[in-house]
Amino acid sequence: MSSDKITCPICSKEFSAAVIESHASRCLFLNESVSSESSTSCKNESPTRKLIKLSNIKGKKNNLGTTNRSNNITESSLLNTDNQGSGISSNDNIDTHKEVKKPVRSNHVPLAERMRPTSLSGYVGQIHILGPSSVLFQLLQKTEIPNIILWGPPGCGKTSLANVIASICKNNSDNRIRYIKMSAAMVGVHEIKEVITVASNELKFKRRTVVFMDEIHRFSKTQQDVFLPHVESGTIRLIGATTENPSFSLNSALLSRCRVIVLEKLSVPNLISILNRAVSSLDGIVLSSIKNLEDNKEIPKFIIDEPTIEWLAETCDGDARIALGGLELAIQCKVPTENETLADPVTITLNDIKESIKKSHMLYDKKGDQHYDMISALHKSVRASDENASLYWLTRMILGGEDPVYIARRLVRMACEDIGLEDPKALGIAIHTMHGCKMIGMPECDVLLAQCTTYLARAPKSRLMEDALRAAQRIVAEHKGPQPGVPLHLRNAPTKLMKNLGYGKNYNMKQKDESGLCYLPEGLEHIDFFQM
Repeated sequence: MSSDKITCPICSKEFSAAVIESHASRCLFLNESVSSESSTSCKNESPTRKLIKLSNIKGKKNNLGTTNRSNNITESSLLNTDNQGSGISSNDNIDTHKEVKKPVRSNHVPLAERMRPTSLSGYVGQIHILGPSSVLFQLLQKTEIPNIILWGPPGCGKTSLANVIASICKNNSDNRIRYIKMSAAMVGVHEIKEVITVASNELKFKRRTVVFMDEIHRFSKTQQDVFLPHVESGTIRLIGATTENPSFSLNSALLSRCRVIVLEKLSVPNLISILNRAVSSLDGIVLSSIKNLEDNKEIPKFIIDEPTIEWLAETCDGDARIALGGLELAIQCKVPTENETLADPVTITLNDIKESIKKSHMLYDKKGDQHYDMISALHKSVRASDENASLYWLTRMILGGEDPVYIARRLVRMACEDIGLEDPKALGIAIHTMHGCKMIGMPECDVLLAQCTTYLARAPKSRLMEDALRAAQRIVAEHKGPQPGVPLHLRNAPTKLMKNLGYGKNYNMKQKDESGLCYLPEGLEHIDFFQM
């Protein structure tokens, strides 16, 4: 029976019943050429009709006795067959429609995930990069996806912006853009190579591929090299998201091929807008006045007042995920489930929100940019003798969990670099502070750090030692030719031979102005590092 020929509904070529199913799957979804007996090609036929014909093929195979599977065939099963034929399993999450599908509104999906926007009009914040006159906004309006790296703190909207781009790709009228979402925390180079292989095949049929790589900084710089030739050739368009500084965490060659888009912390008005939308989506109401409640046509599930929303927006340090998570926990605790009904709406108070958060959220990464930015702010505030700013930045670092000994070491440096000989006691105080932090630790040593910081901020400032040292380093580094030798009269003469050679000749222990000797090498006799 395997000798019976069946006509492929896509290319109209004849194949044996044993291979017709696998050929039709490749022919429909990959458009691959299969060498076989030629016939007239099938043109201008809708994908739905092709699926129906393919279903009929499977039915014919059943009649021929080659398989006992059901005659019914679904698009889902064909997609899985296609992925297997391309060397990619059905669990690799590379299907375009699967990636951009909006999350189902169910209880197990976090509120932050359910509230992700799907359009530019629904995206809140980051007006500096998505304003009407911005380059990125105009490109996305034209469905032109550039190679970009989204850099910003957690909860500022990096993944949400990628979600908007996914919707733009999905809603493309000519269906010429595929969107693939991946995470560097879950995939490796092998999976990326498989995606690029499929993207190369798709490019032959003028279908572009956009790859979103979340947490791209988790790849080593060597692993990031896998993107380079394909981004440069246009095989894929890369969108990377990272919370780490791209200058340090990303390959410089990859950075030169992508534009870095800097996202900032969300402002309080931005967060209030997001929280209001979330309350509305959960069938609640934000109560600004009694009239607001009376004007509402339907009875809400819960009521929350504006001051509570504002407090939550102000507390989460610009992180929308923290804000939505705190709101969701409070709602889950107070609002009944669908099986339970109440005559009156539940009121969510400020205490309920505080209970769900427990303490103010503060962004601080002891190994990232926050670590270096804040110690820089502390140093510059001490240098400027601003004791209030100095104490503020010190407090931010302590509450962020910074190592107190690290802060104390930097205070020792400030005592020499910015105060120096104007107040020699400052160095001793800073060193004692460092030893005290080592001995008693946190939280008891916080007042030691505060006292030392305040003393350094109030102390008179002088950069004389710092500037003189840098001048001396410059002279040594920029000297042309071999470095000058030590003058003979300054050399030690422990042996008779050295004395005969003139080592230590005419040396005396008088002061410079009385000794008649020069203590600098030849050619540098009149240099003054403290006047440069």
